[in-house]
Amino acid sequence: MSESIPRTPRLNRGFRLQWEAAQNCHVLLYPEGMVRLNGSAGEILQCCDGATSVDTIVATLEQKFNQPSLRADIEAMLAHAFEQNWIREA
Repeated sequence: MSESIPRTPRLNRGFRLQWEAAQNCHVLLYPEGMVRLNGSAGEILQCCDGATSVDTIVATLEQKFNQPSLRADIEAMLAHAFEQNWIREA
């Protein structure tokens, strides 16, 4: 696992993930605005509950989408989210 991501990620204070029906996607809301997420990012961030480890997130999404090699993509997205201050360690 990359050292640049939390082991047990959760959304940072001030951020809220929600489904936006009008845009047909998940969005990440924060005081200064909103980020429209693609389907993969929405799925990953939904798992960032502060109780689920990255290893479990990877296993869950690999099983859900029947894709055995998602770790690199998930870790890359989590690294981006961490750099953007969207997530933190639980």
